[in-house]
Amino acid sequence: MMFINEIAKNYDAWYKKPLGAFVDLVETNTALKLYSPAQGLHILDAGCGTGNFSIKLCKMGCKVTGIDISEDMLAIARNKVRQGGLNAIFYKMDIYHLNFPDNYFDGIYSMAAFEFIHQPQEAYNELYRVLKPGGKLLIGAINRNSAWGKMYEKIGQQDPKSVFRNAALKTIDEFLRLDPDHLIATRGCVHIPPDASEESLTLEEEERLSQTSEPAFIIALWQKPENIYNIL
Repeated sequence: MMFINEIAKNYDAWYKKPLGAFVDLVETNTALKLYSPAQGLHILDAGCGTGNFSIKLCKMGCKVTGIDISEDMLAIARNKVRQGGLNAIFYKMDIYHLNFPDNYFDGIYSMAAFEFIHQPQEAYNELYRVLKPGGKLLIGAINRNSAWGKMYEKIGQQDPKSVFRNAALKTIDEFLRLDPDHLIATRGCVHIPPDASEESLTLEEEERLSQTSEPAFIIALWQKPENIYNIL
């Protein structure tokens, strides 16, 4: 976990750059179109990092709990929420061993965390366990088969200090195998290449490139079936 704590202080800087801000916009729009939680729902942000997505969910009126393995990132998340006058709870917690009861959350998001999870089935099973019947679970991660994925893998191979040295990028097929019986939708987004010029960072260009290029970010959505008591 040391490698994660090392990048915590600089993590948000990328999102302030034109390319980072655009990628974040596209990923967020795609995720929330796929699953937009109703106001008042209790949502888990699994692998919340510095709380960027947690804050978006708070502003939508959700009750948010965020977990991450980096205490440094969580400290930044708590500070950002406090400064924004928002209300979210953050815990240092391992996604493989969630300290929550079964059927606890109304919905779950995990955005840009599964890239670093080497046992995705075990992590998925634990997230599914704490999801209420009828609740939805959304996971988004960098696509290993995309230009972005190939770039990050190369960085990881060349730079022993890079966070991507320990990455385990995913493919859409790997997502599909996690739980095909309860999968309800998939999406791909971020077709802008990693070397895109600032002038090309438009939703129109993103749409145009979506016809020909592999998406850099893949998202899958599952729903836990209602049990008989919920149906009645």
